[in-house]
Amino acid sequence: MSCSVAVSKSPVFSPSSPLFCPSHDALNLTLTHLIPPSSYPPSPSPSSPFMLRLQKPPTGSLLSSSSVSTSPTACMGAGTVETILKRKRPAKLDIPVAKTTASFGAPKTPCEVRREVESEGDGFSVYCKRGRKEAMEDRFSASVELQGDFKQAFFGVFDGHGGAKAAEFAAQKLRRNILDEVDRKRDKTMIKEAVKQGYLKTDAEFLKQDVAGGTCCVTALIQNGNLIVSNAGDCRAVLSRAGVAEPLTSDHRPSREDEKDRIETWGGYVDLCHGSWRIQGCLAVSRGIGDKHLKQWVIAEPETNIINIESDCEFLILASDGLWDKVSNQEAIDIARPTCLAINKTIDPLVACKKLVQLSVSRGSSDDISVMLIQLRNYI
Repeated sequence: MSCSVAVSKSPVFSPSSPLFCPSHDALNLTLTHLIPPSSYPPSPSPSSPFMLRLQKPPTGSLLSSSSVSTSPTACMGAGTVETILKRKRPAKLDIPVAKTTASFGAPKTPCEVRREVESEGDGFSVYCKRGRKEAMEDRFSASVELQGDFKQAFFGVFDGHGGAKAAEFAAQKLRRNILDEVDRKRDKTMIKEAVKQGYLKTDAEFLKQDVAGGTCCVTALIQNGNLIVSNAGDCRAVLSRAGVAEPLTSDHRPSREDEKDRIETWGGYVDLCHGSWRIQGCLAVSRGIGDKHLKQWVIAEPETNIINIESDCEFLILASDGLWDKVSNQEAIDIARPTCLAINKTIDPLVACKKLVQLSVSRGSSDDISVMLIQLRNYI
């Protein structure tokens, strides 16, 4: 019994089609292994629909008969396959490709749509590396010699989400708003309140822009020998005190018990989604500037810590969660300290920043990573 792979009267497989040669040059394909050799039926007639005929190759084919062999048990016809029919290549389809462009205006901070950004100034170094996103969403701010006083400075790292607009806005506006509030309060006991109002004012101004997205912030204001560190979100500040890591901020995440209670008290909920605790199932931080659609629960109010800069205060690390998710506080201090204190006979804080970023990347971080290192002994 023979089985066929042809369709009767098909214009492609019809024996009368000009695609095929006469029967003496055809190769008849049958499933011979299904019947014993003694019961092979006679060869089908040329008009039988149960026959596949292959065209005899033209002279000068690319494949000669010596390069193709046929098995007598598999081929029942008299001819020999000498080549494989070469199909005509279809016409090339011209499919237009849409070009994707991203415009960020003219940002005032150096972190534009680049793979890496580095900067150094009087007493600080910063290094940023873009993750897997098409555009970097981290920003930073650094201002020294505030009001002509070389003992005053302001630094900040801003980790945007849902775009870079909020981070860019905060990097441009937050310093000015905080300093305005500090000058207005005058009372040094009101520093924390002044910083808080600076954050809230920046948040209110950004919300008026009616732009999507938000940003986490960590800032350091150095004034009158004091280090005033504030944060909203999961950017972190870690102090090296005689080589010992001292965190000066606490990450604001929905998994934090007091943050979870606050969110639920105000009618929100915290859910475990994609391996992270998230507000309303979407945002993995509980404080920050922006996030208009979640503003009821994602507040811009910072937590502030004030310490006196003493002789054992060596340097301060401000960094986005791209670092802290992969590198512990003490690890970061241990890696940065040799190049910050000339233990290796060379002071190069920028190298320390790069080492920390590279370590995080080597451990699998795909997030934007920004690391700023501030030499505190310049402000004693």
